[in-house]
Amino acid sequence: GRLEAVTQQMGYHPQYLDSFLKTQHYLMHMDGPLPFDCRHYIAIMAAARHQCRYLVNLHVLQFLRAGGDPQWLRGLEFIPPKLRNLNEINKILAHRPWLITKEHIEKLLKISEWSWSLAELVHAVVLLAHCHALASFVFGCGCEQDEGLGGRGSLKPLSLGNQCFCEATAGNSCSQELLRINRKRSLDSCMELDSLRERMQRIHVETEGRDEMRLLQQDREEGEGQGAEVGVQGGTEHCSDPSAGLSPLADTDGEVTGATNLACYMQDPDFGYQDFARRDEDQTQVFRVQDYSWEDHGFSLVNRLYSDIGHLLDEKFRMVDGLQSSAMAKRQGCEPSVFKRGIWNYIHCMFGIRYDDYDYAEVNQLLERMLKVYIKTVTCYPEKTNSEMFDRFWKQFKHSEKVHVNLLILEARMQAELLYALQAITQYMI
Repeated sequence: GRLEAVTQQMGYHPQYLDSFLKTQHYLMHMDGPLPFDCRHYIAIMAAARHQCRYLVNLHVLQFLRAGGDPQWLRGLEFIPPKLRNLNEINKILAHRPWLITKEHIEKLLKISEWSWSLAELVHAVVLLAHCHALASFVFGCGCEQDEGLGGRGSLKPLSLGNQCFCEATAGNSCSQELLRINRKRSLDSCMELDSLRERMQRIHVETEGRDEMRLLQQDREEGEGQGAEVGVQGGTEHCSDPSAGLSPLADTDGEVTGATNLACYMQDPDFGYQDFARRDEDQTQVFRVQDYSWEDHGFSLVNRLYSDIGHLLDEKFRMVDGLQSSAMAKRQGCEPSVFKRGIWNYIHCMFGIRYDDYDYAEVNQLLERMLKVYIKTVTCYPEKTNSEMFDRFWKQFKHSEKVHVNLLILEARMQAELLYALQAITQYMI
């Protein structure tokens, strides 16, 4: 359960890192409505929407260590219908969360052999939003690149990078008993590595063949032939093929132990972000925070149906809001709170979420064009982020300040997805 490259980057802001790790550990490893193997498979589905091989490979291994069925790793056609039915809201939340409705919720909860409970669905929704947002951070900070290179910037390996989630939060909320259990799990996982390799090798043998290789080659050629262009307020940024240079996870013996084709975890791969302004206005209205907010509505609902996760999420939202950014704001000529709110509200604006008490003219005054291009790309289509974009925005800023921006993107995006999903659940319940 390690995220070395992510913890190295978040380590520039230790207080936030601690809050993030507690939430991650609770979602994946503590008591909750969903079985452990299903949690990791949902994470795989979420990460695959953004072609985030880093997170997919991580959760493939954890899925197997949790006792998951290796056949599920052959793709969505091989998983139970109940889990496969989650694909629709996974797709919508990842790219156009404003399209989610109470009908989507009702379809999953209706009485049938494959129905979800409300508690299970809330757990799943939080997992999806968490992994979508984390994929933005992974691409935004260069963690998708070779971990051995330490990602982007001159990174010093942090001691936290070699610790598991639970050990990283020791001395705070994790008890010694929890540490003991977690270390035992780690030991058990090490003992099962040989079995793990055999199971993965069997999957690899079963799924390889001329037809599949030909399809993979076609996918790769089509990906290379498609250019990507991101426009924000009249500006464009050319991006490289998001699948270029990515390779399957390999263990120490060089054997392939990760899925080589992320498309098997997706349906409707062409469905992506579309500017909210282009929506069908008769079908989709602007989401007004005054009518449904995290503080007044979302927090209580999620905490009631999935015990304690609301407190952990709320702490994480508050932690990123409280990060020191005086130098960052000073360079922009404004107060830290004003600058951070400008970034947060710009991200929410791209998802159709508006604050009646905010003057959106401030966004154009506070955020230079290259910063807006970067934020929109990392938020809406992170797989199109490249190192040039990271290097070009804020040349005079420190690496830690750029990481700070990516943390704001992570949390603002996650809250946006949660607001739409939880509002739909609330409407269904009413």
